[in-house]
Amino acid sequence: MDLANKRVLVVGLGKSGVASALFLKTRGASVTVSDAKPQDQLGEEIPFLLDHGVTVETGGHGDRTFRGQDLIVVSPGVPFNAPPLTQVRALGEPVIGEIELAAQFLRGNIIAITGSNGKTTTTTLAGEILAAGGYSSLVGGNIGTPAISLVDRSTPETMLVLEVSSFQLETIQTFRPRIAVVLNITPDHLDRHGTFAAYRDAKARIFENQQTGDFAVLNADDPTCVELAGRTRSQVFWFSRRKEVKQGAFARDGHILFRDTEGQREIMLVSEIPLKGGHNVENVLAAICVGTLMRCKPEQIRQAVRNFKAVEHRLEFVATIDGVEYYNDSKATNVDATIKALESFPANIHLILGGKDKDSDYSQLNDLLRARVKRLYTIGAAAPKIESQIISQKHGGPEIVNAGSLEKAIKCAAEIAEPGDVVLLAPACASFDQFRNYEHRGKVFKEVVNQLARPAN
Repeated sequence: MDLANKRVLVVGLGKSGVASALFLKTRGASVTVSDAKPQDQLGEEIPFLLDHGVTVETGGHGDRTFRGQDLIVVSPGVPFNAPPLTQVRALGEPVIGEIELAAQFLRGNIIAITGSNGKTTTTTLAGEILAAGGYSSLVGGNIGTPAISLVDRSTPETMLVLEVSSFQLETIQTFRPRIAVVLNITPDHLDRHGTFAAYRDAKARIFENQQTGDFAVLNADDPTCVELAGRTRSQVFWFSRRKEVKQGAFARDGHILFRDTEGQREIMLVSEIPLKGGHNVENVLAAICVGTLMRCKPEQIRQAVRNFKAVEHRLEFVATIDGVEYYNDSKATNVDATIKALESFPANIHLILGGKDKDSDYSQLNDLLRARVKRLYTIGAAAPKIESQIISQKHGGPEIVNAGSLEKAIKCAAEIAEPGDVVLLAPACASFDQFRNYEHRGKVFKEVVNQLARPAN
């Protein structure tokens, strides 16, 4: 893609938008950035971009801004069907996302990982397994480092391990992973996609440009993933913690094995996985498939897994205070992720739930609330809906405390919790009603917990 002297508009000033604007500028494009947020909400990004010769529009999108562009690059947080984008696409202006822009410049093999839950853990671990196998690996995408930022560091020998979201996959054209991994698909982002079918179809685009020499890695325990196997031309490998698979990784009698046309071999013991929760066994199995398909040796994979630490904000242990354990799972931004978090602890949970609703059905939590949760603390804009859908104490559910804020929820739980209890932030909601993002929410949780741990002066 020749960008010299081209007029390019970047829509959205998130991490990927800023990175895209700077990349385009270095390639000789005339770049404008447009964001609907007012100037005072965009921090230091504006003067930084202006210093690099980027034109910045804030507080809304002007119709003229979108017209006459040679290329429009849309950030994942901006709906692809937003009226200005729909209009310019009808006029024939090319509209792509940051991940597609990156795909046209990245060198090396792309390993793309998507799913409703577990993407960041699996992406990070797969990168570490490949590094242990002697590869030069770069990790990025939706995980925090925009893929476009990796272009200048990539070489034909690089393994590019990218977490990709449904929002990013909506805007691809040529994006082609050597290995495409789908961990699971459960209802999420229905406020954006509208229906589960539309969400599933966005995820399935990860296979769109694969060829017969490529690989698809799918969860054999997830019915929607099983359905997707027919949508790819690539070679399908499975992973499962519940049953043996003909081709792929699986757990049997406490051992993890990998099977392909060359036979079956043991990789490691399930007990060597250092992460809590059965869902993390699935994440490890998926990462093992990636490593094995790239010819990493079992001992290299085993060592990488054994040394792996939980990713921040993903069922992250924070502290033990007066016999009570505190866990930060701020990345549990949908109901299925919260279910997986609850399944990681047998009982005595103080659960903090709430935030910005994503058209979720919180009644799916009721069985686990009844069986494992002592008290539930609701926070944020979704609190009334959550309280209307979950089982009441009168019918065997937990006591419900409408805490309002995260800090109050933590302090209420700390006063009531007893030794052996667990205080768990697994909110099942987006964070944008009270926080900048889920990382900000998780950091606030840890700060408040760590304040509780400090002795009073």
